[in-house]
Amino acid sequence: MNILFIHQNFPGQFKHLAPRLARMGHHCVALTLRVSEPRTWQGVRVIPYSLPRRAGQAVHPWLTDFDTKVTRGDACWRAALTLRDRGYTPDLILAHPGWGESLFLRDVWPEARMGLYCELYHLAEWPHLAFDPEFPSQAPEAEPLRIRLKNLNNMLHFEQGHAGISPTRFQADTFPQPFRDRITVCHDGIDTLTACPQPDVRLDLEGAGTLSRADEVITFVNRNLEPYRGYHVFMRALPGLLRERPRARILIVGGDEVSYGARPPGGQTWKQIFIDEVRGQISDADWARVHFLGRVPYDRFLRLLQLSRVHVYLTYPFVLSWSLMEAMSCGAAVVAGDTAPVREVVTHDATGRLVEFFDRDALVAEVCALLEDDGARRRLGRAAREMIRARYDLQTICLPRQVEWVGGLAGGA
Repeated sequence: MNILFIHQNFPGQFKHLAPRLARMGHHCVALTLRVSEPRTWQGVRVIPYSLPRRAGQAVHPWLTDFDTKVTRGDACWRAALTLRDRGYTPDLILAHPGWGESLFLRDVWPEARMGLYCELYHLAEWPHLAFDPEFPSQAPEAEPLRIRLKNLNNMLHFEQGHAGISPTRFQADTFPQPFRDRITVCHDGIDTLTACPQPDVRLDLEGAGTLSRADEVITFVNRNLEPYRGYHVFMRALPGLLRERPRARILIVGGDEVSYGARPPGGQTWKQIFIDEVRGQISDADWARVHFLGRVPYDRFLRLLQLSRVHVYLTYPFVLSWSLMEAMSCGAAVVAGDTAPVREVVTHDATGRLVEFFDRDALVAEVCALLEDDGARRRLGRAAREMIRARYDLQTICLPRQVEWVGGLAGGA
């Protein structure tokens, strides 16, 4: 089959599926913004497209998001026309529609079957909206209207997509009927052979020497340090954690940008805002045990998880992070915020410990309790890894299901 992948940052969520389909003999092509010149990656022909220069124009603020998606959709459509005119016709289009790129592709190839990676449908009620009272909307009555309009892109794709795939049930269940019935729940997959326990792991920290499993390490990981991922809650727990655990090292991974939610005021970063809030409560000696690592290469990231005695994970009711499941696959004992997406993988006192998202005192107490209890940590870490291997293993569970989904899509299922 001819299979066309659409993802602005290809391979993205298709990083395992696309090479597998290419190895199976399918002719795989990808359109993406990520590269500037055509290339071949693991058997997939990767073709760039570019966004046009546009003069500024006035758009209603609620439509700014959709305007950017139409711009990408237009650019990708033009690239698709070029492919068509060169004789290329896909049997399947597998797209992440989140940036609008695939909006007009079935106008180019109306006979192609389209499968959509269904990441999230934006719901305009609590807890999806106004979950965190600390950051209220400046226009609370208008916010549900704006959120509903963010789904214009989703709804236009429903008319074109034949089937969807979503990594978690929480994400799939945000989508409305009847399209929800067309969504298969299948995670992208965790490479449990790579993300695995490593008793003799070592990690060098600049200015702090080499850490091993003999050290008391607490880890916290975000792509970017921001409230959507509970960074503010974790930082407010830091004074108590450092006071209660005088030998602990706190390793924090994450960038200074914003992935989700509002930008911080006044050109600041969320990282620095909450450092400034708690720094006066922490002595210089204790602050020296807090290590902000920024964004780290994947091999270093895995060593950090393998080193962790307790891994803390917090998120609003939103897309679940791979990092939580990778930490569990590494056998880390997890303390996580009790929100719906987290409950899908963490069962209290079975595969981790859950605390109320905003309760930093409970977070401190649960982390300290696990640090005091070697047996509980080992039990939870083993159970977490066994669950990930049984339900989310890349090679034995998720990738075969993804391939089966593609086969069903091609066959008209």
